[in-house]
This record gives sequence, structure tokens and C-alpha cells, in this order.
Amino acid sequence: MVNVDLSKVTWFKSSYSESAAQCVEVAWLDGDRVGVRDSKNPTGPALVFTPGEWDAFTQVVKGHKSDQR
Repeated sequence: MVNVDLSKVTWFKSSYSESAAQCVEVAWLDGDRVGVRDSKNPTGPALVFTPGEWDAFTQVVKGHKSDQR
């Protein structure tokens, strides 16, 4: 497990997100890592992905999204 200080990072939502709905927020971190958290619980836990893990995750998400169309 890697401890990463997320207190000073800039979080953002996708431009496709609804304004106050269930969203995830993403932050670009040092070491090319990517943080992901629940926008409804910004002080709660967050996931931290390595570049390879992030690529694999987004490929799965893109695959499932294309299946629903």
C-alpha cells in the first residue's frame, strides 16, 4: 500500500458529469499516478492508480460504455 498526501491536489470531474449527481473526481499526482475519489465524499478514501493500472481501468470503462450503446 502506498500512502499519498492528497490534501493539496486539484480534483476535477469529467465534462460529461452532471453538476451534482453521482460523480467521481480525478487528480493527476506526482509520479504519474492518478487519484480517484467519490465527489459526494471528498474527505473519504481515494484510489491511487499507477500509469499502467489507470490505462487498464480506463480501457475497461471504455469497453463497458461501448457495450451499452
